[in-house]
Amino acid sequence: MPIEVTMPKFGLTMHEGTLQRYFKAAGEAVKAGEPIYEVETEKVLYEVEAPGSGVLALWIHPEGDTVECGGLVALIATPGEDAAALAAQHGVSGAVAQSRPGEAEGGAPSGAPPSASPVVAPAAPDGRRLASPVARKLASELGVDLARVTGTGPGGRVTREDVERAAQGGASTPSALPLAGATAAGAAVAAASTKPRVRTLPMRGIRKTIAARMQQSLRETAQLTISTEADVSAAVELRGRLTREFDFTYTDLLIHAAARALIRHPRMNARLVDDAINENAEVNVGMAVALDEGLIVPVVRAADRKSLREIAQETTELAARARAGKLTLDEVSGGTFTITNLGGFGVDVFTPILNLGEVGILGVGRIIEKPAIYRGEIAKRSMLALSLTFDHRIIDGAPAAAFLQTVIDVFNYGDR
Repeated sequence: MPIEVTMPKFGLTMHEGTLQRYFKAAGEAVKAGEPIYEVETEKVLYEVEAPGSGVLALWIHPEGDTVECGGLVALIATPGEDAAALAAQHGVSGAVAQSRPGEAEGGAPSGAPPSASPVVAPAAPDGRRLASPVARKLASELGVDLARVTGTGPGGRVTREDVERAAQGGASTPSALPLAGATAAGAAVAAASTKPRVRTLPMRGIRKTIAARMQQSLRETAQLTISTEADVSAAVELRGRLTREFDFTYTDLLIHAAARALIRHPRMNARLVDDAINENAEVNVGMAVALDEGLIVPVVRAADRKSLREIAQETTELAARARAGKLTLDEVSGGTFTITNLGGFGVDVFTPILNLGEVGILGVGRIIEKPAIYRGEIAKRSMLALSLTFDHRIIDGAPAAAFLQTVIDVFNYGDR
């Protein structure tokens, strides 16, 4: 019996995953435990490992397809099974049986790399060029004409790599329309090509999750934002001294301050469950990290029990893993409060939206030097704009403002 490779379920909220990248082609040997494909979930990217050893018979779906949890993704032929026969059995259901590198369309060794004998992709039933969804999307983004791209995928299908090569000028050359004797049809094509094109981006993965969660957050909570401009000259001086010992950011210092403020103001570290307010025993502070496709919030767990140095080390690792798409589900779950910093983009004040299930989120602006009244005199001070959004169902304005003031005090002077 062949080994079934299915779409895993990484968390209670996961219902489907998008196939981003295949690491093996049909006909290649597979070892149990080695990564064979990459899937994008609602929060993170995962590399899925082979459940057993054998020969990869076929991929059921092309790259870019979305598959429900538990759905069949691929088949691995065990020793003694005919991988080609398995692929043929599923050929009528749209299976994708990719040729091994170095083989021509018929399966015999070509004696040359795939690029030496490219297969021109046939047209799909609707007349479009056969291409994977990922390749089609990338071609639209890069302005590559799929009709001019040679496909090296199964049956001449255009892959993401084909489009990337074409964009670099290595696999396709745009054909110019004849300057003389152009037909009416040619003129129409030329005119159409000058019209603005609409770039269509499917809502899926992290972007789709953000859209759903933000709408749900605004719909189901009573959000109010308060803002203040804080004199953080002491924190700037503190960072100037401590960075000689170890490197850290203002976000690290704010996580350290917020974690200690949450201990003093437990209502800000709560969660509404049915008709009860549950104050969390753990203080887990999330930090928003910007990615190309959206935001992700890795969590510093037990932040109240960690030193500034420990927080700085952990946030550096989490941010790097986030940008590399290597975060685990545990690293983005369980947050009780969130900090989002747009100061690096020159933003002063903004209105952050609550991370669903949490009572508060702190929006951080830029630190800017400006004249201010200090000890009765005008002096140059470092000022920071902070915006606290909170759920008014659980906490009122005065205790929320008290929490914000505690954050500023600890940020400047440490936990006294």
